Amino acid sequence: MVVPEQSAYQIPDAFTDVQAAPLLCAGAIGYRSLWLSNPENGMRLGLTGFGASGHLVLLMMKYRYPDAEVYVFARNPEEREFARELGAVWAGDTSAQSPRELDAVIDTTPAWKPVVEALKNLGPGGRLVINAIRKEEGDKDALLELDYPKHLWMEKEIKSVANICRRDVIDFLELAADMRIKPEVEEFSLAEANRALYELKTGKIRGAKVLVI
Repeated sequence: MVVPEQSAYQIPDAFTDVQAAPLLCAGAIGYRSLWLSNPENGMRLGLTGFGASGHLVLLMMKYRYPDAEVYVFARNPEEREFARELGAVWAGDTSAQSPRELDAVIDTTPAWKPVVEALKNLGPGGRLVINAIRKEEGDKDALLELDYPKHLWMEKEIKSVANICRRDVIDFLELAADMRIKPEVEEFSLAEANRALYELKTGKIRGAKVLVI
């Protein structure tokens, strides 16, 4: 395969091809999302949605900011249990009230409801970082539930992640190698692509799904 030089990266020897696959997308975009959340040791970070990107962000937080607390919001009980296994201090449903006000929340879902729910859990000056390629139309009416004093007042802010740049990928791969990250992956043959997509659609997610060609 021929690709532009600017789109090619040196994969650290620590990773197999299958392990590297989610690092180049979910991992790198998670890295940029974390950077945009203004991370620091001791902060309280929320993650709403806990798939490929979310579980890698949690691992990065635990490595770089060991005194930080990570709170996970996910519809699927299995995803919540997985988050606790990786070190989340608390995990609840997407619409749950966080036990403590959060300094930042990273949203990795394609829905609107988690945006509204995340804003209610932010403390004064908190930031919501939306890490999503798109937001679907299905639950857009959820935005009508926005209540200014509850969701937006006290200088809360919303920031989107547009795209990752080359520097993000390079820096993240170096960090991932230092951390010896072992992403949770499920392998599928190319012939099983539809099954993998169906499992994503129905919420059967633990880490990342990788197609082996």
